[in-house]
Amino acid sequence: MKRALTALVLVPVAVYSVLFSPPPLFLVVVALFAVLCFREYARITEAPAMPGYVAGLLILVAPLNQAALILFLTALAALCLNLSSDDFSKGAARAAALVLGVAYVFGAWKTSLLLMHDIDSPALWHISAGRHWLMFALIVNWIGDTGAYYVGRKFGKHKMAPQVSPGKSWEGAAASAVTGVIFGLIYLPLTIAGTPVWVAGAISLAANAAGQIGDLAESALKRGAGVKDSGTLLPGHGGMLDRLDSSLFAMPVVYTLVMLLGQLRG
Repeated sequence: MKRALTALVLVPVAVYSVLFSPPPLFLVVVALFAVLCFREYARITEAPAMPGYVAGLLILVAPLNQAALILFLTALAALCLNLSSDDFSKGAARAAALVLGVAYVFGAWKTSLLLMHDIDSPALWHISAGRHWLMFALIVNWIGDTGAYYVGRKFGKHKMAPQVSPGKSWEGAAASAVTGVIFGLIYLPLTIAGTPVWVAGAISLAANAAGQIGDLAESALKRGAGVKDSGTLLPGHGGMLDRLDSSLFAMPVVYTLVMLLGQLRG
């Protein structure tokens, strides 16, 4: 029940923010979600949180050609932070976790902004195609998670990664992929005119696979830290990172494939 109630709150917020909110408000929403995700990541990995917030927010607002420079400067700053550590072995690990987390969390959310801004051709309801691509990148794994949950619970017999996430099965993973692809085959041609069926299917499969890998990657982080959930912010879901781990992998993949498709067409 808690899981369903949380979804009833989050889904309308996501739909409005992605499809209808003005760009300044969307930037604020992205920054908030990114900070919440990084906060939980920093707690899991013991990475310094404040430098990550500063570097990550700068990456979100910086032009793309400057974002890589900010990440490089973050790496240099992280190495300097290690000089003040009482335990240099732990300090090095925390410094590495800081840089990885900034790239992982804020880099992924940066691609959501790029999807919004770089792909502005009109689509359904006079909303830019970039907004629909982003909506797709978020929902494709949420839909897939639902299919994986019900099929995996009833038919899951072959464990996918028992040491990382004992509850996941290959049957559930297959159900996630099928439901994600079905959603993409319906949503993308309907909202973005001229999207070939095979393109919709291929990108849906790639985004879903990326999301499932992202889910496992976050589970591995939690296993290493000895925690069950990344946080308690979302009743029935755990933390913000637990809810968005698949999206953090799917958004960059969708952005990359859409830009590649645009270059091939051009």
